Amino acid sequence: MPLQRVGTELHRDARPRYTEEAELAAGIARHITYAYQPIVCIRSGRCFGFEALARGYERLGFASVGTLLDHVHRAGMLPQVDMILQEKAISLAADSLKRTHARLFFNLDNRVLQSADYLPHRTSEILADHGLDPAALCLEISERHAVPDAVRVSEIMRFYRHHAYLFALDDFGTGFSGLQLLYDHHPDILKIDRFFVNGIGDDERKRLFVSTIVNLAHILGVTVVAEGVETEAEFRACKQIGCDLVQGYYVARPTTDISALDEYYPIVTETNRRERRERPGDQRLMRDELVCLPTLSLSDSMATVFETFRSNVNCGFFPVLDARRYPVGVVRECDIKPYIYSPFGKELLQNKVSGRSLRHFISTATACDVNTDAEMILAMYAHTTETAPILVTENFRYLGVLRPESLLKVINEKNLMTARDQNPLTRLPGNNPIGDYLAEVLDDEDSDYALIYFDLDHFKPFNDALGFRQGDRAILMFADVMRVKLNRPAMFLGHIGGDDFFAGLRGLAIEQTEALVLEVLKAFRTNIESFYDAPTRVQGFIIAQGRDGEPAQFPLLSCSAAIVEIPAGPRQGSLDHIVSVIADIKKAAKASPNHLSRHRLGACLYGG
Repeated sequence: MPLQRVGTELHRDARPRYTEEAELAAGIARHITYAYQPIVCIRSGRCFGFEALARGYERLGFASVGTLLDHVHRAGMLPQVDMILQEKAISLAADSLKRTHARLFFNLDNRVLQSADYLPHRTSEILADHGLDPAALCLEISERHAVPDAVRVSEIMRFYRHHAYLFALDDFGTGFSGLQLLYDHHPDILKIDRFFVNGIGDDERKRLFVSTIVNLAHILGVTVVAEGVETEAEFRACKQIGCDLVQGYYVARPTTDISALDEYYPIVTETNRRERRERPGDQRLMRDELVCLPTLSLSDSMATVFETFRSNVNCGFFPVLDARRYPVGVVRECDIKPYIYSPFGKELLQNKVSGRSLRHFISTATACDVNTDAEMILAMYAHTTETAPILVTENFRYLGVLRPESLLKVINEKNLMTARDQNPLTRLPGNNPIGDYLAEVLDDEDSDYALIYFDLDHFKPFNDALGFRQGDRAILMFADVMRVKLNRPAMFLGHIGGDDFFAGLRGLAIEQTEALVLEVLKAFRTNIESFYDAPTRVQGFIIAQGRDGEPAQFPLLSCSAAIVEIPAGPRQGSLDHIVSVIADIKKAAKASPNHLSRHRLGACLYGG
């Protein structure tokens, strides 16, 4: 029988079952191979793991790996085939996993967990054969197939967890009972399906969905992966929402070239470098507050645990790390005290045959990267039921412990520094952050930028005639209009002072930028009319004191905008040059019928 026919007609043929199963199993072992796609830290570009993606199923007559697994499931071969695929995925990637210290993400078909023939200890044997520890593997469970609530499934999950395997919930949001799986099985990692990521930069509903999922996951202590990120806009939106890891074509495509798998992916650091510097410096503040406690390893004996507590009498807990120095939780003195003070408790724990290991005493703790916003860490910690400390990592390795009171100190110091750099009225960044942003623009020669200077027209007469309170309300209104109309992932807004505002947009065509700016001017002009009474709106001007001290007519309040276009490539001009250009074209904007002027570095284009 041809191999392709075996792959499509196995369950209908009258040939002996064992022979057909053996042929199909041999065909799978021979033809199925794997491509690997990196899963990286969204902040640093450090590789956390590689997802194994099956290739070669078409040679067996199947349209997808899903149809292949459906077929072997019907044939009762799923446990056998799953181990064949695990062995193939692990063996191909073993050297790269050791070289990069990354983890292998392997898709585990949920249906295999129901089978009495499935032997989870074989996974440990396969890893050991290739010189890898269980921490090198993350098993992905997809919600595309239901996971039954059975004793067998619970036993398998306990086995894997006891041996320090990671679990990921894949395709979250697209299949069976995702929230129930999240509740019942408490995965270490949650992967948001690419449906929600596709176009998220411009889709507010998707941003709302994903941000809600991310917040819930972080409250539960679950790490979040954004799947299928293909554009810079999607990358930035996922980072802004708070996703921890990213996977997709924007970072790297799947590859069968094992040597191409790397420890770092520079596209991430390059993208983040193009963003504005964070003046408050959460990372620096956090590092200053870290406490470096001694740590325990999952492989440590209870004798080592007792000695660590005895040698550090003032510590009530210690972080527990896996073989890659990633924190898996803490062991607390209060949990082992009953054994220490019972007559035979200590001896019982140290008995290798009948005693309990360190794994039995691990409690969960909030863990986060040192680059995580302090406010996000506080939100995660506030929803935990335990008073455990916060374990801080860098590049997925333990860095230190942040105590709750230290976290509050970090947030307080950050707020003080932020307040110093904000305009007190609009709460927009002031001159120092604007200067930093401009410096970043001049350093980034890979991107197009548009710098926009907004100046309210005839604001002083308006302020004199209607009063300072109305003047402040008008300034707040313009700030709100900017926030709404210029809401883009690569956006920077600032308040220079008084009635002068600043905006920066990156990677947008100049025509789109000009259209957005015109929307800002039109919206403000329309909204500000509500500040005047009906007769004033009809006559279209107010009477106020002019610069010469005499009464004069002034148009209703409006705004003018000067746009400086900075194309990618070697920068022409300094910061002082840009400021002088803005001053020059601002005059042209006020004289223009549409209150807008443009200048491209190297050539002047005045709008009319």
